[in-house]
Amino acid sequence: MAATLPKEIRALAEGDFGEVAARFAQAGFTVGQPAKGVLTVKTATPMPERPAVLLSVGVHGDETGPIEMVAYAIEALSRTPGELAVDLMLCVGNIDAIAAGKRFIDADLNRMFRDQRGDLAGTFEAGRADTLIAATAAFFESSGPRRWHLDLHTAIRGSRYPRFAIVPELIAETPRRELIEWLGLGGIEAVIMNPASAGTYSWWTAERHGAAGTTVELGRIGTLGQNDLSQFAAMASALDGLLRGQAQAGGNQPIVFDTAQSITKLSDAFTMSFGRDTENFTPLKKGEVIARDGDTVYTVQHDEECVVFPNPDVRVGLRAGIMVVRAG
Repeated sequence: MAATLPKEIRALAEGDFGEVAARFAQAGFTVGQPAKGVLTVKTATPMPERPAVLLSVGVHGDETGPIEMVAYAIEALSRTPGELAVDLMLCVGNIDAIAAGKRFIDADLNRMFRDQRGDLAGTFEAGRADTLIAATAAFFESSGPRRWHLDLHTAIRGSRYPRFAIVPELIAETPRRELIEWLGLGGIEAVIMNPASAGTYSWWTAERHGAAGTTVELGRIGTLGQNDLSQFAAMASALDGLLRGQAQAGGNQPIVFDTAQSITKLSDAFTMSFGRDTENFTPLKKGEVIARDGDTVYTVQHDEECVVFPNPDVRVGLRAGIMVVRAG
């Protein structure tokens, strides 16, 4: 990790909450660090009406932009700690991968939030996921009904909609609508409704803890300390308002997409019908071949479907892409 990193960024990337934690504790909050890279800040007396917000970054170690954005946001908030209007859990997902400048150590952490992990059970990330699952359960156990989880990422590839989010369909209608409206305030251009788990952190919190959870893609991957923070300006503003309990208005309603089909890699024979430079939300026409996997051929079933997260390099048994269609 570069020695010239601003101290706020270095501290968060290393899961060092020392100064920030001390400021919230001095302001009378109950502050905990239940695991490496996890900080919780709650009122000394439980307040069920107070929203609970889980904010996670660095679940993929090479997705560094949100680390920088959140580092500055939490540092600023800790300077006026009395303005924190939510119970907060801050999670730096894969600290070891961040330090190594890699996406993961053994396997994708954002596929580990599931009961059955098969041959991934012995990986480094499986152990890390267990740690985060336990800390998350403890955080939400004593929280009121208003629960959010914002899992902030950046994408490997370009996108027709550079800022988009994936929202589990199982979230109840009212909190789901509120979440999507807030995402619009944060500059999110498109939302994908996801009907099934792929082992992601945000699906886990939605399913197991009733949180309005979402995986948010905030542009392209960049080097820690060298990200263009202007691309995160709208999200930084919306996040600051959320944590301080400020009324927010404006923003454009994101375009909503439904998931048409999930593309699963069944064997090592799996190939996709387009190049690695294919952008997210690239449209394909009905009948076009998406991927081949032995005798299995994935084709476009609707008049038009857009491909998102195409990745033929995932492990066998994992999702290699999703196809989406405009809702309604």
